[in-house]
Order: sequence, then structure tokens, then C-alpha cells
Amino acid sequence: MRTARRAALVAALATIAVVGAPAAAQASTIYPPSGACTTSPATAQPGSTIDFECAAGTFSSNESVTVTVTGENGAGATIGMVRFAISTASEVVTSQTNGSLSPLDITLPSNASGTYNIAAISSTSAGGTAAVSITGANGLPVTGLDSGSMLGLWIGGGALVAAGAALGIAAIVRRRRDSD
Repeated sequence: MRTARRAALVAALATIAVVGAPAAAQASTIYPPSGACTTSPATAQPGSTIDFECAAGTFSSNESVTVTVTGENGAGATIGMVRFAISTASEVVTSQTNGSLSPLDITLPSNASGTYNIAAISSTSAGGTAAVSITGANGLPVTGLDSGSMLGLWIGGGALVAAGAALGIAAIVRRRRDSD
């Protein structure tokens, strides 16, 4: 009798687990393989044009895909032939019949620096992302501050040192006057 009850309980739990599976597990979202989208080249200079593309099967056939460029002064990025006036540039394009995203020209701003993240998403796919790093004229990544932005720091620092020296001299003169 106990064995029959246990068997019935196990069968009921198995039925609930199969029938009551969460809806998220049955969602129709396509998850692309790792590295589905790429940029070419992976490093670029300010103002240069890069290609962004996604592999076949990344998206559904002929669906709307939103491509977004995010980075410092992302408003200066041009996707295809369109210039944007917001900090993140984006454009809606259509995927190919095989679910790929054909190479899309992205022109970086002339004052680009750091890393730009490019994402492609759609209503039925998690899409993919890729990044491009900005290099200087010598091929090294652009980091830190340039000499133009350091000028204010040098002037401010010099003024603080001069003010400190003036206060120190005034304190010494006052002590000598008080001791006399």
C-alpha cells in the first residue's frame, strides 16, 4: 500500500514538473552563439570607418534589427549615412534571409577615444555585441589626459603653491614681529 502511494506521489510530481514548466523556458527567443557579431578592424583611429556584421542564424529571417553604438561622444558616430545628435547612435536595419546582418559601415567620431560597444538586438533574438578600441597615431590605445586638458591643472596647481608660499611667508613675518 505504501509503495503504491509513493509511486502515485512520484507520478503526480513528475506530471506537475512537465506540465507546469515555466513560460520563460519555452520562450521563442533565439540565443546566438558566442561571438556572433564582429567588428573589422577591432582597433581603429578616430574618424575611421569600421564594418559591423553578425553571423547567419543570429536573427530571424528578414526581421528588424536595432544596431546601437555606445561610447564617448557616441552622437558623433555615423551608421551607414545617418548622423545622430544623441549620445548613443542607433539605426534599425533588416536582417538577411539566413538571419545574418550584412556588413554595416560605422564611421567613428573624429574625437573618438576609449572603447565603443556596438550591439544588435531584435524582438525575437538576444542579438550580439562587439567592440572597437580607439588607438592613437602610434597605434597605442588612447587613454589618460592630453596636454591641452592638463594646462588648467598646471595653472591651478601653480596658483595653489604660490598661495601656500605667500601664507607661509606671512606666518614667518608675523612670528618674527610678535617675538620682537
